[in-house]
Amino acid sequence: MSSQAGGTLARHEGRDRKLEPRKTAVLVVDAQNAELEPEIFENHPEFAAALKSRALPAMRRLLEAARGRGLEVIYTVIEALTKDGRDRSLDHKLSNILVPRGSRLAQVIEDVAPQDDEIVLPKTSSGVFNSTNLDYVLRNLGIENVIVAGFVTDQCVDMAIRDGADRGYYMVCAQDACAAYTQERHETALRAFGGYCRVQDVEEIVRDL
Repeated sequence: MSSQAGGTLARHEGRDRKLEPRKTAVLVVDAQNAELEPEIFENHPEFAAALKSRALPAMRRLLEAARGRGLEVIYTVIEALTKDGRDRSLDHKLSNILVPRGSRLAQVIEDVAPQDDEIVLPKTSSGVFNSTNLDYVLRNLGIENVIVAGFVTDQCVDMAIRDGADRGYYMVCAQDACAAYTQERHETALRAFGGYCRVQDVEEIVRDL
C-alpha cells in the first residue's frame, strides 16, 4: 500500500506508467450544483473552503490541460432518471438523496462545466461504474487510463477509483482536485485507496501527460 510522506502519498511501485493522451480520460465526479447548496456549506465549512481555495481551481487547471492535449473528458452527476426518484438505489432512498431528473442541482458547476460534446452520465448510486454504462463507454473510446477528480473524496471518488481498478483501468487520483467534508476525511481516503491508484497533484499529472 502507498504511504504518506511529506504531505503527499508516495507512488506505489510499478505505477509510473506514461499517460498517453489518446488512451487517457479525465473523469469528473459529482462536481454539481448540489454541492454548492447553502446547507452543505453551513454544515461542512471545511468542504466549502476546500472547494473555493483548492479543489475547483485545480480542477479547472486539469480540464484545461486535458482539453489542450486531446484527452476525453467525462462527467458523472447524481441525477435520478425520474422526477420522483423511484429509480434510485436503495442506499440513496434510505439516505434521502434525491436530485430529480432535469433539476438545476444536477447541473455541473459552471466554473468546470462540460464543453462541446463532452459526455455527462447521470447516476443514482455512489459508484459510477455500478449505475451507469461508463465501463462500456470507456472501452468504446479505447481508454486505458482514468484520471479522477471530484467530490467527495471518501465516497463517490473512492468508489470510482476502486471499481475502475477492479475493471482493469489504470487509475490516477488528482488529489488537489478532490475534496471531502473535512480535511481529515479527505486525507484518510487518499491513504485508504492509494493502493489502487496513483495519487498526484494536478501539476504532477500535467507534467506526466
